[in-house]
This record gives sequence, structure tokens and C-alpha cells, in this order.
Amino acid sequence: MQEYRSILWLVAMGFFMQQLDSTIINTALPNIAKSLHENPLNMQSVIVAYVLAMAVTIPASGWIADKYGLRKTYFFAIVLFSVASIGCALSQNLTQLIIARVFQGIGGALLQPVGRLTLLKVMPKTQLLAALSFVSIPGLIGPLIGPSLGGLLVEYTSWHWIFLMNVPIGMIGAFFTLKILPDLKLEQLKPFDFTGFTFVAISMVSLLFVLDNLVDQTHSQAIMLFIFILGLSSGVAYWLHSSRVEDPLFSPHIFKVNSFSVGLLGNLFARLGNAAIPFIIPLMLQVALGFNPTVAGLMIIPLALGAMLIKRFISRLIHAFGYKKVLVVNTLLVGLGIASFALISTHTPMWWQAIHFFLFGLVNSIQFTAMNTVTIKDLDVVDAGSGNSLLSVTQQLAMSMGVAMASAVLNNFTHQYQIMTAFHYTFLCLGALTICSSLIFAQLRKKATL
Repeated sequence: MQEYRSILWLVAMGFFMQQLDSTIINTALPNIAKSLHENPLNMQSVIVAYVLAMAVTIPASGWIADKYGLRKTYFFAIVLFSVASIGCALSQNLTQLIIARVFQGIGGALLQPVGRLTLLKVMPKTQLLAALSFVSIPGLIGPLIGPSLGGLLVEYTSWHWIFLMNVPIGMIGAFFTLKILPDLKLEQLKPFDFTGFTFVAISMVSLLFVLDNLVDQTHSQAIMLFIFILGLSSGVAYWLHSSRVEDPLFSPHIFKVNSFSVGLLGNLFARLGNAAIPFIIPLMLQVALGFNPTVAGLMIIPLALGAMLIKRFISRLIHAFGYKKVLVVNTLLVGLGIASFALISTHTPMWWQAIHFFLFGLVNSIQFTAMNTVTIKDLDVVDAGSGNSLLSVTQQLAMSMGVAMASAVLNNFTHQYQIMTAFHYTFLCLGALTICSSLIFAQLRKKATL
């Protein structure tokens, strides 16, 4: 694997940039809100815009790389991500920041899938597993240091540096992309399903726009109803479209696989609760408990450590009990874990909060690994690409929906209760939603094992 070392480091750098930027902003949101004269509880659009842009772009990422070549696509992704980061840092208001985050999300959507595709095309099959394991390490480190690094930068410099730090990394990555990455492309390329892509994009953007508007109701109910119907009709239109074209964006017959259909629905609904946690916990620590950004960021480290430490034991757990039992029980534990954050108050010792976050990190990591694996494990070679792409889109969509929904619930409660009580009730609602999603995983067939 030595001769491919430079390519591995380049792909790992892309993974690190994307994962770091997904988490570093969470602890900075209250300071960004103050700088832009916004309510910190209304900053969910900054995260939703980034994640939704990724969800919309991911289905086209593989086709773009095959069409224009790995080198050009990866170079474009790094440059776009870096330029958009500068745009984020220079933003003078929330609207400008959201627009810049959209372009950042598009660049991020190309970084990870194209990086993974690069390894699939370049690495020998015998070394592929080791290569994927190598590049996944920065993806784990990013969420580990992101919140604390974001807190440090905000407190001792300014929030602008959480975006500007991407620029030198991007410049180095762009240089080595042109120097070492092969420009592989497919000559016989299947036509891209632009019609299906348009239907899916309109559906996701419309439904998320309506959900996000629940926080700050600046548009009339008539407009929201129209956009909601547009989103639903676009989703139905895609379903009808996919059944009559030869190469749809996502093949409809893969839903006949029990583990895939159950796993995909489980991913969507189980993530609605826990996807909001990285957004709402730093907010609670700073807005309700009065922690400074550095301490708030450091408090997230136990959660990330728990997630990393349990990784090596998850396969043994699934092998012993099977996917169905693990996911049903663990989803209940995740839901109870989310609800248990309602027990945190101004009198809760910091050491107990750290233990609390660590324990939640354990069950959360089991949840993500198990439901991601069960979703794609039974797909054949022909459907693996389509299934994996749809899973990635579902993950990003659920994350953006979870943040938007949590923000809407939290804002609703703040109008009725004190801020700490509002956070408590929000955690209880998110936990109850996650507990209910365990019923989805109960539909897995008993033979679902490793």
C-alpha cells in the first residue's frame, strides 16, 4: 500500500475537512448569532442549508466523477469548498451565510463520495479494506476535535476562523490533487437521470423549507401549503418516473429487499432525534447553562470518545444477538438517552455530565453502525451503488430534518416556558420520537445477522 500512500492521505484530508466542518460550527452558533444580530435559537438554517445541499448533490457525485474524471472533480470539490468557506467568513448577515453554506455543502458532497470512489478505482482489491479503514480515521477525528476546536477559535480569535482554517488545507489539497491523482473517467457512461434528480431535489428542498419555516414563520400559510404540496407531488412524480425508465436515479426494486427497506426507514426516523443532538447540546450548554464556547466544546469530547471506543465491539455484539435484537433494544436505549438529557440542570456536576455524554456516545455509535450496515448488507453487486447512494441521501436528509424539527420544537417551548425547561421538553420529545422508531426495526426478519 506504500505506493498509494499519497493518494490515501489526499482522500483522508478530504474526509477530515468535510467531517470537521460538519461539527466545528455547532459550538460557534451562539457567537455567530450575536455577531449577525440573530436569535441563537434561530440559527438552525446554517446547519440545514449545508446538510441539505449535501443531500441534493450526493446522487449526482458518482456520475459527475465518471463523466469529468476523478482529478477534475476532486479538484473542483476542494476549490469550491475552500472558496465557499471564505464566503462564510465574509458573510455580513444570516442570508449571506446560508448561501455560502449551500455552496460549501455542494463541495462537501463531492469530497467524500468521490474520495471513496477514487479508492475503489485505484486501489488493488486486496488492499481496499485497509485503505478504507485508513481514510476513515480522520473522519472519526473530525467530530472528536470539531466542537472543542470551534469553541477555542470562537473564544480566543473570532468565529470567522472556523471557516478560514479550511483555506490553507484546501490549497494544499488542490495542489496535490493536480499532482498525484489520476484523471480516470468512464468512456461508456450511462445517461444521468436528470428528470428523476430534479424531482428528488425539488421534493427534499420543498419539504425542508416548510419544516424550517416552523421556527420563524415569515411566510404566509398559503405559500407554505403550496410548497408542501409541491414537495409531496414531486416525490410521487419521482416514484412514478422511476418505475418506467431504464436507469432511474434510485432503482425502485431494491425496496423488495427487507433489510434495505426497513433499514432505510429506520435510518430516516431514528436519526431525526439523535441528529439534532450535536446541534442542541452545545446550544443548551451555552444559552441555558452559561458555559463559554471552549467549555461547551470540550464537554462534547466524552460523547465522541464513547463513540470511538465502542466501535471494535459492535460486530461482536451483532454476531451474538443479530441485527434485529440489537437495533430494537439499542434504539430504545438511544431514545431513553436523549430523553435523559432533560435531567441536566444548572445543579448537575460537570463530571456527571461528562459521564452522561460518554454513555450516550456508546449507544449512539452502536446505532449508527448497526443500522447503516443492515441497510446495505443484502444488496447485490448491481444494486449496491444505488442503495449506498440512497442511504447517504437519507442520512443527510434526516440530519437536516432533525435539526429543523428540534429547532421548531425548542422555539415553540421557549414561548411557553423558561429556557431550561424548554430544552428539557425538547429532549423528551426527541427521545419519544426515537423510541417509537424502534418499531420500524422490529420489522426486520430474524435471519438478519452478520
